[in-house]
Amino acid sequence: MRLILTACLSLLCTFGTARPGAAELSTAEVKQLALEAILENPEIIRQAIDLLRQNDKAAAAVKSQALLQNERARLERDPNAPLLGNLDGDVTIVEFFDYNCPYCKRATAELNTLLAQDANVRVVLREWPILGEASVYATRASLAARKQDKYAKFHQALMAAKGRLAPANVMAIAKAIGLDTARLQADMQGPEIDQHIETSMQLAQALNFSGTPAYVIGSALAPGMVSADDLQDMVTQARDAQ
Repeated sequence: MRLILTACLSLLCTFGTARPGAAELSTAEVKQLALEAILENPEIIRQAIDLLRQNDKAAAAVKSQALLQNERARLERDPNAPLLGNLDGDVTIVEFFDYNCPYCKRATAELNTLLAQDANVRVVLREWPILGEASVYATRASLAARKQDKYAKFHQALMAAKGRLAPANVMAIAKAIGLDTARLQADMQGPEIDQHIETSMQLAQALNFSGTPAYVIGSALAPGMVSADDLQDMVTQARDAQ
């Protein structure tokens, strides 16, 4: 309520509703003035709430940009993160995803479309398994596939699979694309895999992401499903800002 009163007073001053000499009033008199104005014009409450939301949004944007600058190296240059696209591309997309997220599966198709039409985009994949143990298993398997140089192929196959991925499905897909599944299961326990997952968790929390998919493109944060056209627009903006 105090915040709303503060916002109301700000609106009153902005629109000239407060009476002359208000700066000389006591705190109690100023609050009473605000309450009287609210009773006469209830619309002030809605305007005050909108003002608070705008201020919160602006503060969050400032905080996000500061975090982006602080975490830019870990986001874009982590040697423990898989890459797609042009490894020397001039714009980097960082994608947070979960193999059991249906929106992530759709997002993969959109990202593939973008990569087909823009040959100068570099993609950093941040595996963020937040949808249960089955997702953690799929993430461990996909990251372990790096040791057999089949990460990209396995990643695309997992994303193309219909329905929820269980361990048996994951291993069946691994075998189908030519992975040594016995070696894969051994490599799934590697410390670098734990490190990747932990880093993804830390970065997602720092950036205030609450679900998958989510993207970082230049100075833009894009939580949720993004079409290929919108991805291209954000890439263009990031490219122009360089």
